[in-house]
Amino acid sequence: MPDRPVVVVNARAVARLRAGHPWIYRSDVVSAEGAGPGALAEVKSERRRSLGTAFYSTASEIALRLLAPVKVENLAELVQKRVRGAVEYRRKVVRDTDAYRVVFSEADELPGLIVDRYNDVLVLEALTQATDDRELKHLVVAELAEQFAPAGIVERAEPRIRQLEQLPPSEGGLVYGNKTETVFSMNGVHFHQRALAGQKTGAFLDQRENYAAAAAYAHGEALDVFCYQGGFALHLARVCAQVTAVDSSRPALEQAEQNAVLNPGLPEIEWIEANAFDLLKDYAAAGRQYDTIVLDPPAFARSRRALQTALRGYKELNLRALKMLRPGGILVTCSCSYHVGEGEFVEMLASAAVDAHRSVRILEKRGQSKDHPVVLTIPETSYLKCVIVVVNN
Repeated sequence: MPDRPVVVVNARAVARLRAGHPWIYRSDVVSAEGAGPGALAEVKSERRRSLGTAFYSTASEIALRLLAPVKVENLAELVQKRVRGAVEYRRKVVRDTDAYRVVFSEADELPGLIVDRYNDVLVLEALTQATDDRELKHLVVAELAEQFAPAGIVERAEPRIRQLEQLPPSEGGLVYGNKTETVFSMNGVHFHQRALAGQKTGAFLDQRENYAAAAAYAHGEALDVFCYQGGFALHLARVCAQVTAVDSSRPALEQAEQNAVLNPGLPEIEWIEANAFDLLKDYAAAGRQYDTIVLDPPAFARSRRALQTALRGYKELNLRALKMLRPGGILVTCSCSYHVGEGEFVEMLASAAVDAHRSVRILEKRGQSKDHPVVLTIPETSYLKCVIVVVNN
């Protein structure tokens, strides 16, 4: 085996690794001679003590992602073992669905790799120079094929991510089998999956358990804001007399309508194409009232610098929603912005409740589904907040 490049890091990086976090930032790299794009590198301290093996990126601010705290002799064997471990973990924790995240990057010790299952179709996404390596992807695909015997495995290529990692443009596409579309179910609700369309890998699987939790409290007339392809709306429709669902994306609403057809017996859902802020402002001004409101907006804070702006946006949405709820009404409010912590999100919600002159009780504080595991020493693996409250007056 040829000698691997050695990347030397400073004391701050050493402390970070010892605290259990796998990232080393470029500013903490002392030297990286001979380390090319996506290299498997040995990491050493300035005192030349070995710290383990990591994936190296020549482009990202996260220069190193630790793969193991020891020298990795056989990368293929390690990757296979970790994919199998990720699959086995999901078999223990996933219930009531044939759609879930199979591999969650650093949370499964496979940094830069995402794999989602949708019934008999799997979708993978390589987020780094290392995981974009053809041989590594071939290895992962072969192991997934053995574990699931899927009808198709599709690779998604996110242009923004590839640009950040200085990877060549890619259209992605079918990498195994012959199927890219299927129907999957979450909590007994059925959805279309078109693996080459939609956001991310096609659906928001991290909300799956929150869909069921929301339905456990929902009642009466419901409003689902930022409904995307109908995840919350279709769950609400099983228990609510009337559901209105809002999104600014016409393609997402068309998909949501097709998903509704897969679930006969539900009350008809009113799908509205609109800007959520404008619609809530108009509805609140018109005195519209609901028994259940769901707010599931996209990430407002993609960096720490955007935190205060994001909190103002969340407060405006939640303030209007709280004003529109009848006594005994349920608000399900979410944030997928990692930079907005749970404490800050709850504090924002409390401020909105005070300004709306509503007395509010917390029923549940929730996070992402268990197939998106949270590692205690990697706070970035915990990003989704879902707070369910009841309005008393």
